[in-house]
Amino acid sequence: MKNIVFGLLVLLLLSPPVSAASAPATKVEILYMNHGPLQATLEQIKGVLAQYGDKVSVSWYDFESPAGEKFKAQKGITQHVPLMIWINGQTDVKVGQKEVKFAGFPTGSGPAFFQGKWTMGELKAALAQATGNK
Repeated sequence: MKNIVFGLLVLLLLSPPVSAASAPATKVEILYMNHGPLQATLEQIKGVLAQYGDKVSVSWYDFESPAGEKFKAQKGITQHVPLMIWINGQTDVKVGQKEVKFAGFPTGSGPAFFQGKWTMGELKAALAQATGNK
């Protein structure tokens, strides 16, 4: 009996505390068109996401692939859009005092008619908020 109690005590001391369990990763879903003009933006997004390591769980959906078609149907996307980003299920995120919609190219890049009203800085801020890295 003494050995069992001692063994349980050792196991308890060597186990990580429950409070040390990490928070669930922030879910990021990206619907994109795999075309030349968007490649630089996709690389920038990958660079931003890489800063968060396992704090984000990223799913990529090529607009024209079977998985992308299924994803668009799930999200109710019917329009031609080169890029959309969901953070924890939302494309519209409050960043500071501004409501930002992560759709289209970032402001100032890509064809003017496909530009959204968001920046990489706003994407970084939204991810910082979502992951708790303020």
